[in-house]
Amino acid sequence: MTSTSPATPANPVTVLTKRVVRLPSVDKVLQEAGDLILRYGRSRIVQAVQALFSELRKAALAQDGVQHIEIPDVLDIPGIIAQVSLRLHQQDRSKLKKMFNLTGTVLHTNLGRALLPEVAVQAVVAAMTTPTNLEFDLTTGKRGDRDDLVEELLCELTGAEAATIVNNNAAAVLLLLNTIAMGKEVIVSRGELVEIGGAFRIPDIMLRAGATLRETGATNRTHLADYCNAICADTALLMKVHCSNYVITGFTKSVELSDISALGRLHNIPTAVDLGSGTLIDLEQFGLVREPTVREAIEAGADLVTFSGDKLLGGPQAGIIVGRADLIAQIKSNPLKRALRVGKLTLAALEPVLALYRSPELLTQRLTTMRLLTRPRAEMQQQAQTLAPLVQQALGNAYVVHGEEMSSQVGSGALPVDQLQSFGLMIRTNPMNKQSNSLGRLEKAFRQLPRPVAGRIANDTFCLDLRCLDGDQNEFIEQLTLLKP
Repeated sequence: MTSTSPATPANPVTVLTKRVVRLPSVDKVLQEAGDLILRYGRSRIVQAVQALFSELRKAALAQDGVQHIEIPDVLDIPGIIAQVSLRLHQQDRSKLKKMFNLTGTVLHTNLGRALLPEVAVQAVVAAMTTPTNLEFDLTTGKRGDRDDLVEELLCELTGAEAATIVNNNAAAVLLLLNTIAMGKEVIVSRGELVEIGGAFRIPDIMLRAGATLRETGATNRTHLADYCNAICADTALLMKVHCSNYVITGFTKSVELSDISALGRLHNIPTAVDLGSGTLIDLEQFGLVREPTVREAIEAGADLVTFSGDKLLGGPQAGIIVGRADLIAQIKSNPLKRALRVGKLTLAALEPVLALYRSPELLTQRLTTMRLLTRPRAEMQQQAQTLAPLVQQALGNAYVVHGEEMSSQVGSGALPVDQLQSFGLMIRTNPMNKQSNSLGRLEKAFRQLPRPVAGRIANDTFCLDLRCLDGDQNEFIEQLTLLKP
C-alpha cells in the first residue's frame, strides 16, 4: 500500500499543486475493519468506504489549474478506518436530543410540551416491549375497541357519558366538525375565531372538515340574541372556543356556555366546546389562575368537549373528545377516526396520567407538569445562588452573571396572561468587553452544548429561567466547561 504521508491524525492540509492520490482497495480496508463491521455491518462499511474514496478522487481531480483545496493528509488504512468510523458515528447520532428548557415557558410547544411522570414512562416501556390488549377484549376473547382502555376513566373524571381519543386536539376538532356538521353550518362568535401555534385557525379547520362557518356577534361583544338570529335550517352545531394565547379586555361581552347549550336544546342543535388546553381540576387550589374545567363544561350543558392531552393535563400528545354517548358513537364510526387514532404508546401513557387525577391533592408531587408549575420561588433562588458563580467562571469576564427574579409562563395557549413568579440567571454583556451580537453568540453557544440549553433574550439580557431545571442540575453544571461563546 502506498501512503502519501506518515500515519498522523487525519487533519486536513492545504496543497497548492496537483497531487496523485493512491487508495487501497476496499477489500484491504475491510480486512482491517473487523470491529467496525461487527458494530455497523459489512454492507454499510463498504458503502461508507466507497463514498469516502469517491470524495477523495473528486478532490484530487479538482486540483487542475493550481487551486487551493483541502484533502486528508492520511490515506493509509488506519486513517481511512478512523474517518469512516467518525462518519458513521455522526450519522447515527439522534436528531431528537434531550434539552434543558430554561426558556421560562413550562409547556413549550417547540420543546415537546408536557413531560411525562415516571409512572407513565414505565407504562410506555412495558407497552413497547411486550404484547398488550390494545384491541383485544379479555372477557370475550374477541376484538375490542382501543378507546375502552381509557374511556371509563375519562367519564369518571369529567362526568361525560362517553369518550374517544385521537392524536391531538386539532384532530379532535376536525373529526368532531366533519362528523356532526359536514355540509352544514356551525355558529361561532367572532371573538372566538382563534389562531394558535403553527397557523392553526378555527375557520381553516372548519373548511377542511367540510362545514360552513357562520360568524355571529362582534369581535369584542357577542350576545345570546346573536346566536338566536344566526340559527337557520342548515345549522348543525353551536360552538364555543376557549381563547388561547390572548385575552380581550375592555368593553366586552360573551355568552355563557349554559345559555348557549340551553338554546341548542330548544332547537335540537348540539353544542360543542373546544377547551384547547383543557384541565380536569380547579387550578386555583394550587395558586394558579382559574381555568374552566372539562367537568364544568359538561355540567353547563355541552354535548361535546375537546381538549389536549399534553398541555395542562400533563400527559402525552392526544386529542380527547368527551360528551353525549350517541354523538361520540357517531364520531367513532367516522372513517376519519381510524386515520386519526392513537397508538398503544399514547394510550399506555395516558391511562396512568389520568389515574393520578383521582388524588388531585397529590398532583404537585406525582405529576411533572403540576410540580413545575407550582415549584417554589425560594427553591429556584437557592439554585441560582449555586449556579451563578459557576456560569460566571465558565464565561469569563466577557459577561456578567446575576441571579434575579423573573416571570415564567404556562405556555401552549394555557393561562395566556398568567405570570408565574420565578427566579433564574440574568447574563449581560460586560460593558468593558462589549462585542457586536455577543448575546446572540452566547445563546448559540448554549444551544451547541452536548445537551443543548434553550434560554431567551430580552432587554439586552440572556435569561435562563430555572423553573424547569428540576433534578438535572449536576448535568447542567458538568457541561459548563464546554461553553465556547
